[in-house]
Amino acid sequence: MTSITDAPASAAVGIRPPSPKRRSGRRTRHSALLLLLLGPAAVLIAAFIVAPAVYSVYLSFTNTQLTGFAARDPQFVGFDNFVYLLTNADFIASIGHTGEFVLYSAIIGQTVLGMVAALILSRPWIRGKGLYGAAILMPMVVPEVVASLTWASVLSSDSSGTLNQLTGLFGAASTDWLQVVPMASIIAVNIWRGIAFAMIMFQAALEDVPAELIEAARIDGASAVQVFRHVTLPLIRGPVFLYLLLTTISTVGAFGLVYLLTQGGPGGQTRIAAIYIYERALQFSQIGIGSAASIILLAIVLILGFVYVRLAKVEV
Repeated sequence: MTSITDAPASAAVGIRPPSPKRRSGRRTRHSALLLLLLGPAAVLIAAFIVAPAVYSVYLSFTNTQLTGFAARDPQFVGFDNFVYLLTNADFIASIGHTGEFVLYSAIIGQTVLGMVAALILSRPWIRGKGLYGAAILMPMVVPEVVASLTWASVLSSDSSGTLNQLTGLFGAASTDWLQVVPMASIIAVNIWRGIAFAMIMFQAALEDVPAELIEAARIDGASAVQVFRHVTLPLIRGPVFLYLLLTTISTVGAFGLVYLLTQGGPGGQTRIAAIYIYERALQFSQIGIGSAASIILLAIVLILGFVYVRLAKVEV
């Protein structure tokens, strides 16, 4: 004889377990809802990111051009485009200029100044935080073309240029900044543009740091620098490396700001990889070589991204 305790709990209270058909129908509805919500985004990603990337890989193995015989009948050339680029002094120089631009403007400049701005805003005794934060956020909302034209005026070689007027107060002669120090100029402009994003990310990370740990470190006699180095920085390690990854990707692909200010000059001193790819693909009509250069640049970014993830010890 079967006791009541041996029966399933659902049967004891009069609840029937869902039938397999009902569970199958519920999973079907969930799958349909998921497809409805994610389908449009997946289609857009496939159409505007995946498909162009795959097509770019295909073009990198051909001699496709916009004009000439290769435009009518492109041929498969294998790794010839990659061999040409890796032995081309101009392309190697553009990669070096890109590395210099990313290192000083994004990895060092934006990260350090953004962290300083976030630390200042996190202090409760600071007055006028709204005005201070708005001043830093302003460059982020200014369109790239407007920012480029504004800085072209600031760095103008005429005596009416803003920077020349400031240096003229100390008796200095007018200087053509974009010709004398072109790389330093575009680095400064890019730092100005990127501090806001760094400040937002770091400020959000600092708010998650437990105040008890900081107070305990101060009670133990740690200075402000020691607290930041040994307590705060390790706790925001993940967000810092995430920002480094994002800013590296965006800065490697920077084009408009640099091109509008210097067009890669003078003498190729600011010809970063994005400008080299533009010149090869659109000015010289060498689509195959331009695509191969973009694939090499993508490979470099992927390697840097892997390094950032490993350093941050983030599981993906």
